[in-house]
Order: sequence, then C-alpha cells, then structure tokens
Amino acid sequence: MATILREWSYRYQWLYNTVSWLAALSVGGEDKFRQLALEGLQITPETQVLDLCCGSGQTTKFLVVRSAHVVGLDASPRSIERASQNVPEAKYVQGWAEAMPFQDAQFDIVHASVALHEMRPVQLWRILQEGYRVLKPGGTFTFVDFHSPITWLHSLGLDLFLFLFETETAWQFVKTDLLDLLARVGFQEASRNLYAGGSLQVIQARKGDA
Repeated sequence: MATILREWSYRYQWLYNTVSWLAALSVGGEDKFRQLALEGLQITPETQVLDLCCGSGQTTKFLVVRSAHVVGLDASPRSIERASQNVPEAKYVQGWAEAMPFQDAQFDIVHASVALHEMRPVQLWRILQEGYRVLKPGGTFTFVDFHSPITWLHSLGLDLFLFLFETETAWQFVKTDLLDLLARVGFQEASRNLYAGGSLQVIQARKGDA
C-alpha cells in the first residue's frame, strides 16, 4: 500500500522531519515522543544501550545524554551516515535487526522507536528473539510504535497516516498481540501504556534474571 509520500519521506530528510514533528504533536511534541519509551527506565552513564533501527539518530541524541555507551544499529547505510553526523557521541553499526552482530547478553537496554511496524511477521518474531538474546539478564526491551486506536477520531487519523506513508506490515502490526509474542520469546513483566487515543503504544519487557 502507501503512496509516493513514503518514498519521498525516506529520500528527503526535511519531509521526514516535518511528518515526525506533526505526528508528535499528539503526545506533546517531538522531544516528548522520542523519549516515551524511556520513561521509568534507570539509565546511567554506564548503562549499555542499543538503539535498534536508529534511523538518523532521532532518539539516539537523547540516549547519549544519559549513557556514555550507546550503540545505534540500522540496516541503511544512508541512515548510519546521517546518524553519525547528527549524533557523533554514539557508536554505529550497520546490520540487520533480525540478525544482530552482537554478543549474547551485551546490553542493559534495547530500544526501538516506531520501527517494528516495518517488519513482516517472521522478521518481527526473529527481532524479538534477537533482542532477548543480546540483553543482559534483568535487561529491558522497550519500544514505541503504532497501536489500534480506541477512539474513532484517532482511528481515522491513524488509518490516513498508514495509507499515505506505510505498507501492509503496519496494518498487520496493529493487529498483533505483542505482549503474547514477548511472553513466548521469554520476556517477563511486560507492560503497555497507550497514548494519543490509543494510536501509540509503549511496551517495556524485562528479561528474567539468570
């Protein structure tokens, strides 16, 4: 599905930034939106953080303020180049989220910002498994992404956004029981908070202690 606007938003950084800014107004602005998935997490200068599918570093810039050990992973060379320029304080690795080039139990936090809806169901399952693998015992997988709205007005807005900018994977994603998937992978104490009339969800899932 989607339209030419999707291709343009990836090609032109100004368009992507404008769309992100407009979408973030529903939760109080871009800065608030980018930090939703970090709320309640204890992040110190020694915390090992993976910014999964980091894009151009939109959330990475907030992570490096809290931690001196932030790694951004993205499959796109263009995104890695942009992130390196925008947030040089982090380390960047080009690679696939479903086959992360990291050791087991390397990170305290794995974070993803509106990225998982891009994945096909098989990819999503593998990414959750990989997130579990690279987390230390007691670590947290946290992400913000789309969710099926609870009001008709927000449902109309999300449907329009998905039609213009997303593919069929996003429509499948909002129908997916993510808490069940996380539990099947092995995560414990998974919680969900909803924002913007339910059109956005923040899920934080903890890996059990060894």
